[in-house]
Amino acid sequence: MDASGGFPDPQLLVQVDVAADDPAALSGLVNGLGHGPFAAILCFVSPEADWATLLPQLSHAFPNNPVIGCTTAGEIAAQGYAEGRIVAIGLPARHFAAGVQLIENLHHIDRQSLIAQTIRGRQGLQIAYPDFPNEFAFLMVDGLSTREDELAAALAMGLGPVPLFGGSAGDGTRFGQTFVFHAGQAHQDAAVLVLVRTACRTRVFSLDHLRPTERRMVVTGADPATRRVHQLNAEPAALEYARLLGKDPAQLTPFTFAAHPLVVRIGGAHHVRAIQQVAPNGDLIFYSAIDEGLVLTLAEPDNMVTHLAQGLSDLCTDGPPGAILAADCILRRMEAQEKQMTGAISNILRQHGVRGFSTYGEQLNAMHVNQTMTGVALYPPEGAAG
Repeated sequence: MDASGGFPDPQLLVQVDVAADDPAALSGLVNGLGHGPFAAILCFVSPEADWATLLPQLSHAFPNNPVIGCTTAGEIAAQGYAEGRIVAIGLPARHFAAGVQLIENLHHIDRQSLIAQTIRGRQGLQIAYPDFPNEFAFLMVDGLSTREDELAAALAMGLGPVPLFGGSAGDGTRFGQTFVFHAGQAHQDAAVLVLVRTACRTRVFSLDHLRPTERRMVVTGADPATRRVHQLNAEPAALEYARLLGKDPAQLTPFTFAAHPLVVRIGGAHHVRAIQQVAPNGDLIFYSAIDEGLVLTLAEPDNMVTHLAQGLSDLCTDGPPGAILAADCILRRMEAQEKQMTGAISNILRQHGVRGFSTYGEQLNAMHVNQTMTGVALYPPEGAAG
């Protein structure tokens, strides 16, 4: 077990992580979190854990504190990148207030009801906690639901100026089952939205290290509902993607997709449309929204170690954050592994007190994106002891 000592700042967050297969995982989490009270307890849970037993017990141990979370594609723990861990983060009530919404049946989202519920949630927190001037929203969503794009767009209408970040729950590299957790229960085809007000200064951010090239392709055959692309440039999708890379289609692996992502230009900026896998029939299955007529550009990565170090250092311009919560794409972890950068990336994450999980996609305001690290930097309140 590893409980927070000095970083992240225990005045801002209480953090503990335990091995998923530890028979004493529950007591390790309870003892590491302490007595609270907490505005919420966030749990990022390896799919290797016996979460069906553990999560109800953890909720029972903290009956007055919302216990929420999701399964992961890897964890960001005290040592940086980790596997087979349960990371629990308490938001102390002295600095945070939270409202939690369970959003079910994502395949039939009632946009107007969801927008109204989100507005009411924001207004309720504002009235109840007028001394907490800063706010953000954190989203965890079933990573195999394929509904993140529609959900993020709907939530943005209710959130207004409140910045949102989040991540899609994972299942390691199996892509079998992903879950979000609410009140000790596991849910699929669902999401958990956490509205947060805080005395801490906050900064929601997004980092990616990709550069568009001049190589482009047009989606000429697709099934948007399943995020499948049948054809690129009027050719079978996997064959055409491989041709542009100068590779044999049999060489296409998740590591290839991480190293050679595709991006689309939206609103003057490029956003990744990452490939998840090649279907047996040669279709390309994507992590996020895709449609016919979309122009995709091949991107190449800059050095992720250098880029991450600079990006997190930029968050320290007005003093270092006391803690950083992050949702980090599984493709970044795969790239780090393939390029033997895992240790260097972990060192940077550890130095900056980053905690969170690896995802099947990230949410940033109204968008569902890929191959980014999104998160929130939390800074000590004015006059708070360090």
